[in-house]
Amino acid sequence: MIKRMVIMLLVLGALAGGIYEFKAFVSGKIKASLAGLANQPQTVSATEANVEQWQPHLQAVGSVRAVNGADLSAQVGGIVSAIHFESGSDVTKGTLLVELQAADDIAKLQSLQASEALARVTYNRDLQQLKAQAVSQQTVDNDGQNLKSLEAQVAQQQAIVDYKLIRAPFDGQLGIRQVDLGQYLSPGTAIATLQALDPIYVDFYLPQQALSDIKSGQPLAVRVDTYPNETFAGDLKAINSKVDPSTRNVQVRAEVKNPEHKLLPGMFATVEIDTGALQHLVTLPITSIAYNAFGDTVYVVEDKGTGPDGKPLKVARQTFVKLGATRGDQVAILSGVNAGEIVVTAGQNKLHNGSPVAINNTVQPTADARPTPTDE
Repeated sequence: MIKRMVIMLLVLGALAGGIYEFKAFVSGKIKASLAGLANQPQTVSATEANVEQWQPHLQAVGSVRAVNGADLSAQVGGIVSAIHFESGSDVTKGTLLVELQAADDIAKLQSLQASEALARVTYNRDLQQLKAQAVSQQTVDNDGQNLKSLEAQVAQQQAIVDYKLIRAPFDGQLGIRQVDLGQYLSPGTAIATLQALDPIYVDFYLPQQALSDIKSGQPLAVRVDTYPNETFAGDLKAINSKVDPSTRNVQVRAEVKNPEHKLLPGMFATVEIDTGALQHLVTLPITSIAYNAFGDTVYVVEDKGTGPDGKPLKVARQTFVKLGATRGDQVAILSGVNAGEIVVTAGQNKLHNGSPVAINNTVQPTADARPTPTDE
C-alpha cells in the first residue's frame, strides 16, 4: 500500500514538473515574440521642420453692415398711386421712389395757400392805412397774427403732401420691392431696403489685450466664405470708447472698399490685422504635436546608422517643445526643434522614446497656412 502511494506521488511530481517546464517554454517564446515585435520599426509619416516667414496678426469674426442702411417706409398712410423704381436698382439721394394718392391733401393745400395770399394782401393794406391813421394798431396786429397762422397751416399741409412722396434718403442700392400699385400703405410698412454698399463696414470684437496692437487707420484684410479665394482690403475705422464689462471685449469697426458690391450687409466675415514685425520661425503641422498636461511633445526622427539586419536604423526621440501662435494647419515652434530636423506628423500613438521607425509619406497631413474647406 505504501509502495503504491510512493509511486503515485512520483508520477504526480513528474507531471507537475513537465507542466512547469512547458509553461516556462511557452512564456519564453511569448516574451521573445513580443521583444521581436517591439524591435520592429513602426510606420509613421514625417516632415522636415522648416523656417518660414511668420507675420504676427490678430484674427476675429464679425458681421458686415452698410455705412448707411434703412428699410424705407411711409410716414403717413395712403394708397400707392405710382412706383418709380425697380428691385435691385441703384438710386441717388432724393430720387422719387413711391407716390401715394394725395389729391385731397393737395386741394386742401391750395385752399390754405389762397387764404394765406388774401391774408397777406389784407395785412399789407392795413400797414399802408395805419400810416394814414385810417385803421387802428389792433387791426394791424390781428391781421398780422392771422397771416402767421395761415402761413403755419400752409407749411403743415405742405409737409403732409411731401410725406406722400417717398424719396431715397441717401445714395445706395435698393432691395426687393415690397409694395404694389393700389395697395394701402399704412405708416411704418416697409417699401424696400436701401443700403449704401461702397464702402462698407465690418464690425467685430477683440479682447482688451489687443488694444495695444491696434490703432485707427491700420490696414487689415477681410474674407468671407462666399469668396474663399478672395481678400478684401480695408482699414480700421474706429475703436469703441469702452470695453464691454461682461466679456472684456472691445468693439472695432473696419471700413472696406466694395466697388463690385460683393459684400452685403449681414454677411459673416473673418478679419485679420497684421501686428508687429515680420518674424522667421520654425513651423510644423499641428498634427505633429502631442498635447499633454505635463507639456507638449513631438517625436524627432534620428538616424542611428545600420541595424542588426544591415538596414538603416531610425529611432524616434520624444522631446518637449514650446509652442507659439497657430495659423491654419501650422504651429510656430519657439524651442525644442531645430530647422532641418525630421519630425513625426502621424502615428505618434504607436511610439515611445527610442522606438525604431519606418517613414512612409504616402499620406501626409496638411500644413496649409490658409486651409480652405472642400465640399465632397
